Amino acid sequence: MASYTLPPKPKNSLYKKVKRIVITLLVIALYVWTFTSIDIDWQNAMDRFVQNYNVLIPMLFSPDWSATGEVALKMLETIFIAFAGSLMAAVLAIPLSFMAANNMMGGKIAATVGKWILSAVRAFPDIILAILFVVAVGPNAFAGVLAIAIGSTGMLGKMFSEIIESIDMQVVEAMQANGANKIQILFYAVMPQVIPEFLSYAIYRFEVDIRASSILGIVGAGGIGTMVMFASQNREWNEMGTILLGIIIVVTIIDFTSARIRKKIV
Repeated sequence: MASYTLPPKPKNSLYKKVKRIVITLLVIALYVWTFTSIDIDWQNAMDRFVQNYNVLIPMLFSPDWSATGEVALKMLETIFIAFAGSLMAAVLAIPLSFMAANNMMGGKIAATVGKWILSAVRAFPDIILAILFVVAVGPNAFAGVLAIAIGSTGMLGKMFSEIIESIDMQVVEAMQANGANKIQILFYAVMPQVIPEFLSYAIYRFEVDIRASSILGIVGAGGIGTMVMFASQNREWNEMGTILLGIIIVVTIIDFTSARIRKKIV
């Protein structure tokens, strides 16, 4: 019976031990400094928490079922906003991702410009984009669609460009050697390799956009967020409980369904 010798365990040098201790102490010091520098009356905060807990939580767990119809309609609007925005983002992200991929544009300058564009788009939070589009096109669902579309384009473009950079270039080189033009290479060598992952990431982004579009209504961009804003302002916590229940059910169903779809695609 053959015997196997395990490789010796790497020895921890004194430098590594000291480095770990210093990093740990710095992290602890950072947390201590953060919590001690916050000007909070902890006793008052705890008293308010207990008071609000005794009032708010029981009302949240006693949903106002009479608002179910309105909640369902607003959740449907939220789904439409997320779907339209995600679809627009997936379409816009494709040319930008090819521009940002190092192995597609034939030069680092163009790829760098593409990466800068995607980084600039990703820099804006969805809520800021929603505020800008509400001012531009008015407080309606279209503002939410535009905010979701622009916000998701940056993230999808980055993911798509990384997928393109990881393709098997031997297939592309083989078609080039056989005299194929760029259009033929795109449709027969590149797209078959990237489409499954493109679809998977687009569906995953739709999951994220469902959650994002649930919030955008707070600034007037349509969807269930509008009901959240009015319910919180009027302290209708029973109605808020119905809204939260609707969001949880819809998000859970979409997460489960999209996970099954993505598993079949990839």
